[in-house]
Amino acid sequence: MDITTSLAASRLLAQQRAMDITANNIANANTPGFRTERVLFSDWIDRQPNTAKVPGGGTVTYTQDRATYRESQAGSVTHTGNPFDLALSGDGFFTVNTKSGPRLTRDGRFGPLPDGTLADSNGNAVLDVNGKPLKIASTDTQVTISGDGSVSTINGPIGKIGVVQPTDQMKLRAEGATNFISDGPTAPVASPGIVQGAIEESNVQPVMEVTRMMNDLRQFQFVTQFVQAEGDRQQNTIDKLLPSGSGG
Repeated sequence: MDITTSLAASRLLAQQRAMDITANNIANANTPGFRTERVLFSDWIDRQPNTAKVPGGGTVTYTQDRATYRESQAGSVTHTGNPFDLALSGDGFFTVNTKSGPRLTRDGRFGPLPDGTLADSNGNAVLDVNGKPLKIASTDTQVTISGDGSVSTINGPIGKIGVVQPTDQMKLRAEGATNFISDGPTAPVASPGIVQGAIEESNVQPVMEVTRMMNDLRQFQFVTQFVQAEGDRQQNTIDKLLPSGSGG
Protein backbone atom coordinates (compact mmCIF):
# COMPACT_ATOMS: atom_id res chain seq x y z
CA MET A 1 0.00 0.00 0.00
CA ASP A 2 1.47 3.41 -1.00
CA ILE A 3 1.62 6.49 1.23
CA THR A 4 -1.39 8.21 -0.35
CA THR A 5 -3.66 5.22 0.16
CA SER A 6 -2.35 4.70 3.71
CA LEU A 7 -3.18 8.29 4.61
CA ALA A 8 -6.69 7.97 3.15
CA ALA A 9 -7.21 4.65 4.96
CA SER A 10 -6.33 6.25 8.31
CA ARG A 11 -8.98 8.89 7.65
CA LEU A 12 -11.54 6.25 6.68
CA LEU A 13 -10.99 4.37 9.93
CA ALA A 14 -11.31 7.57 11.96
CA GLN A 15 -14.45 8.61 10.07
CA GLN A 16 -16.00 5.19 10.64
CA ARG A 17 -15.37 5.63 14.36
CA ALA A 18 -17.05 9.06 14.27
CA MET A 19 -20.10 7.57 12.53
CA ASP A 20 -20.33 4.80 15.14
CA ILE A 21 -20.22 7.33 17.99
CA THR A 22 -22.89 9.52 16.38
CA ALA A 23 -25.11 6.49 15.74
CA ASN A 24 -24.79 5.49 19.40
CA ASN A 25 -25.82 9.00 20.46
CA ILE A 26 -28.94 8.81 18.31
CA ALA A 27 -29.77 5.35 19.67
CA ASN A 28 -29.60 6.69 23.26
CA ALA A 29 -31.48 9.93 22.68
CA ASN A 30 -34.25 8.66 24.98
CA THR A 31 -32.01 7.00 27.59
CA PRO A 32 -32.29 8.90 30.91
CA GLY A 33 -28.95 10.16 32.22
CA PHE A 34 -27.08 9.46 28.96
CA ARG A 35 -24.32 11.91 28.04
CA THR A 36 -23.52 12.72 24.42
CA GLU A 37 -20.25 11.17 23.24
CA ARG A 38 -17.71 12.93 21.05
CA VAL A 39 -14.61 11.59 19.33
CA LEU A 40 -11.37 13.57 19.33
CA PHE A 41 -9.04 13.27 16.36
CA SER A 42 -5.39 14.34 16.19
CA ASP A 43 -2.42 14.08 13.86
CA TRP A 44 -0.01 11.20 14.03
CA ILE A 45 3.27 12.24 12.44
CA ASP A 46 5.51 9.67 10.80
CA ARG A 47 8.94 11.23 10.56
CA GLN A 48 10.72 9.99 7.45
CA PRO A 49 14.41 9.00 7.76
CA ASN A 50 17.13 10.70 5.68
CA THR A 51 14.69 13.30 4.32
CA ALA A 52 17.42 15.96 4.17
CA LYS A 53 18.80 14.18 1.08
CA VAL A 54 15.46 14.12 -0.72
CA PRO A 55 13.93 17.33 -2.14
CA GLY A 56 10.48 17.82 -0.66
CA GLY A 57 11.08 15.26 2.07
CA GLY A 58 9.58 15.82 5.52
CA THR A 59 6.85 14.24 7.59
CA VAL A 60 3.76 12.21 6.75
CA THR A 61 0.70 13.04 8.86
CA TYR A 62 -1.95 10.39 9.52
CA THR A 63 -5.37 10.82 11.15
CA GLN A 64 -5.48 9.34 14.66
CA ASP A 65 -8.53 8.50 16.79
CA ARG A 66 -7.14 10.13 19.91
CA ALA A 67 -9.91 9.77 22.48
CA THR A 68 -13.63 9.67 23.19
CA TYR A 69 -15.21 12.01 25.72
CA ARG A 70 -18.71 12.89 26.92
CA GLU A 71 -20.35 16.29 27.05
CA SER A 72 -21.07 17.29 30.63
CA GLN A 73 -24.07 19.59 30.33
CA ALA A 74 -27.20 18.36 32.08
CA GLY A 75 -30.21 17.05 30.23
CA SER A 76 -33.73 18.36 30.68
CA VAL A 77 -35.74 17.26 33.72
CA THR A 78 -39.01 15.40 33.10
CA HIS A 79 -41.51 14.94 35.93
CA THR A 80 -42.88 11.39 36.20
CA GLY A 81 -44.89 11.46 39.41
CA ASN A 82 -43.05 8.34 40.66
CA PRO A 83 -41.77 9.24 44.16
CA PHE A 84 -38.70 7.03 43.69
CA ASP A 85 -37.59 8.66 40.43
CA LEU A 86 -34.85 11.18 41.16
CA ALA A 87 -33.16 13.80 39.00
CA LEU A 88 -30.05 15.84 39.73
CA SER A 89 -30.42 19.52 38.90
CA GLY A 90 -26.83 20.24 39.97
CA ASP A 91 -23.44 18.59 39.68
CA GLY A 92 -22.60 15.10 40.86
CA PHE A 93 -23.64 11.48 40.44
CA PHE A 94 -25.65 8.90 42.34
CA THR A 95 -23.71 5.80 43.39
CA VAL A 96 -25.06 2.31 42.72
CA ASN A 97 -23.49 -0.96 43.83
CA THR A 98 -23.08 -3.28 40.80
CA LYS A 99 -21.62 -6.79 40.65
CA SER A 100 -18.37 -5.19 39.50
CA GLY A 101 -18.31 -2.63 42.31
CA PRO A 102 -19.66 0.89 42.88
CA ARG A 103 -20.56 2.88 39.77
CA LEU A 104 -21.60 6.49 39.26
CA THR A 105 -24.75 7.40 37.37
CA ARG A 106 -27.21 10.20 36.69
CA ASP A 107 -29.92 7.77 35.65
CA GLY A 108 -32.35 8.20 38.53
CA ARG A 109 -34.98 5.61 37.60
CA PHE A 110 -35.09 4.04 41.07
CA GLY A 111 -37.53 1.83 42.91
CA PRO A 112 -37.69 -0.55 45.89
CA LEU A 113 -36.78 -4.23 45.56
CA PRO A 114 -38.93 -6.88 47.30
CA ASP A 115 -36.74 -6.57 50.42
CA GLY A 116 -37.15 -2.78 50.44
CA THR A 117 -33.68 -1.93 49.06
CA LEU A 118 -33.80 1.15 46.85
CA ALA A 119 -32.29 0.13 43.50
CA ASP A 120 -31.88 1.26 39.90
CA SER A 121 -33.64 -0.29 36.91
CA ASN A 122 -30.99 -3.06 36.77
CA GLY A 123 -31.46 -4.05 40.42
CA ASN A 124 -28.27 -2.35 41.67
CA ALA A 125 -28.63 -0.93 45.16
CA VAL A 126 -28.51 2.85 45.56
CA LEU A 127 -25.90 3.81 48.17
CA ASP A 128 -26.30 6.36 50.93
CA VAL A 129 -23.73 8.90 52.14
CA ASN A 130 -21.95 6.11 54.07
CA GLY A 131 -21.70 3.83 51.04
CA LYS A 132 -24.42 1.47 52.32
CA PRO A 133 -27.62 0.33 50.56
CA LEU A 134 -30.68 2.34 51.52
CA LYS A 135 -33.68 0.27 52.62
CA ILE A 136 -37.29 1.35 52.93
CA ALA A 137 -39.50 -0.87 55.06
CA SER A 138 -42.99 -1.82 53.93
CA THR A 139 -44.38 0.22 56.83
CA ASP A 140 -42.52 3.34 55.65
CA THR A 141 -45.10 5.15 53.55
CA GLN A 142 -45.30 8.68 52.19
CA VAL A 143 -41.64 8.69 51.14
CA THR A 144 -40.18 12.19 50.84
CA ILE A 145 -36.74 12.92 49.40
CA SER A 146 -35.42 16.44 49.86
CA GLY A 147 -33.01 18.37 47.65
CA ASP A 148 -29.97 17.33 49.71
CA GLY A 149 -30.89 13.62 49.47
CA SER A 150 -32.45 13.21 52.93
CA VAL A 151 -35.08 10.45 52.90
CA SER A 152 -37.98 10.47 55.33
CA THR A 153 -41.29 8.68 55.64
CA ILE A 154 -44.37 8.84 57.81
CA ASN A 155 -42.24 7.17 60.49
CA GLY A 156 -39.42 9.73 60.35
CA PRO A 157 -35.94 10.02 58.73
CA ILE A 158 -34.40 6.80 57.39
CA GLY A 159 -31.22 7.95 55.65
CA LYS A 160 -29.61 10.17 53.08
CA ILE A 161 -28.85 9.33 49.45
CA GLY A 162 -25.20 9.88 48.56
CA VAL A 163 -24.28 12.18 45.67
CA VAL A 164 -20.60 12.47 44.81
CA GLN A 165 -18.40 14.30 42.33
CA PRO A 166 -15.04 13.01 40.99
CA THR A 167 -12.17 15.27 42.02
CA ASP A 168 -10.64 14.73 38.58
CA GLN A 169 -13.11 14.57 35.68
CA MET A 170 -10.36 13.24 33.39
CA LYS A 171 -10.31 10.02 35.43
CA LEU A 172 -13.99 9.30 34.80
CA ARG A 173 -14.58 6.36 32.44
CA ALA A 174 -17.88 5.32 30.89
CA GLU A 175 -19.24 1.81 31.42
CA GLY A 176 -22.31 1.10 29.35
CA ALA A 177 -24.81 3.80 28.47
CA THR A 178 -25.26 5.54 31.83
CA ASN A 179 -22.73 4.21 34.36
CA PHE A 180 -19.27 5.60 35.03
CA ILE A 181 -16.14 4.43 36.84
CA SER A 182 -13.99 6.94 38.68
CA ASP A 183 -10.31 6.00 38.71
CA GLY A 184 -9.69 8.77 41.22
CA PRO A 185 -11.22 9.83 44.53
CA THR A 186 -14.69 11.33 44.80
CA ALA A 187 -16.05 14.00 47.12
CA PRO A 188 -19.61 14.39 48.45
CA VAL A 189 -21.77 17.10 46.91
CA ALA A 190 -23.30 19.27 49.61
CA SER A 191 -26.16 20.67 47.52
CA PRO A 192 -26.96 18.24 44.68
CA GLY A 193 -30.39 19.70 44.02
CA ILE A 194 -32.27 16.39 43.90
CA VAL A 195 -35.73 16.62 42.33
CA GLN A 196 -38.14 13.93 43.54
CA GLY A 197 -40.61 12.41 41.09
CA ALA A 198 -38.52 13.31 38.04
CA ILE A 199 -35.71 11.98 35.83
CA GLU A 200 -32.94 13.69 33.91
CA GLU A 201 -33.27 13.02 30.22
CA SER A 202 -30.39 12.41 27.83
CA ASN A 203 -28.52 15.56 26.79
CA VAL A 204 -28.48 14.33 23.17
CA GLN A 205 -29.96 16.79 20.68
CA PRO A 206 -31.44 14.48 18.00
CA VAL A 207 -31.65 17.04 15.20
CA MET A 208 -28.02 18.04 15.69
CA GLU A 209 -26.91 14.40 15.80
CA VAL A 210 -28.76 13.52 12.59
CA THR A 211 -27.13 16.51 10.90
CA ARG A 212 -23.75 15.37 12.20
CA MET A 213 -24.40 11.86 10.91
CA MET A 214 -25.16 13.18 7.43
CA ASN A 215 -21.93 15.21 7.47
CA ASP A 216 -19.93 12.19 8.70
CA LEU A 217 -21.41 10.09 5.90
CA ARG A 218 -20.56 12.67 3.25
CA GLN A 219 -16.96 12.85 4.45
CA PHE A 220 -16.71 9.05 4.47
CA GLN A 221 -18.03 8.89 0.92
CA PHE A 222 -15.61 11.62 -0.18
CA VAL A 223 -12.58 9.75 1.16
CA THR A 224 -13.87 6.49 -0.37
CA GLN A 225 -14.14 8.19 -3.77
CA PHE A 226 -10.62 9.54 -3.34
CA VAL A 227 -9.27 6.05 -2.65
CA GLN A 228 -11.10 4.73 -5.71
CA ALA A 229 -9.75 7.55 -7.89
CA GLU A 230 -6.22 6.93 -6.62
CA GLY A 231 -6.59 3.24 -7.45
CA ASP A 232 -7.75 4.10 -10.97
CA ARG A 233 -4.82 6.49 -11.40
CA GLN A 234 -2.33 3.83 -10.37
CA GLN A 235 -3.94 1.28 -12.68
CA ASN A 236 -3.81 3.72 -15.62
CA THR A 237 -0.14 4.36 -14.91
CA ILE A 238 0.60 0.64 -14.89
CA ASP A 239 -1.32 0.16 -18.15
CA LYS A 240 0.74 2.89 -19.82
CA LEU A 241 4.06 1.60 -18.52
CA LEU A 242 3.24 -2.00 -19.41
CA PRO A 243 1.23 -1.85 -22.64
CA SER A 244 -0.68 -4.96 -23.62
CA GLY A 245 1.24 -7.38 -25.80
CA SER A 246 4.62 -6.75 -24.20
CA GLY A 247 6.40 -9.81 -23.05
CA GLY A 248 9.76 -11.39 -22.39
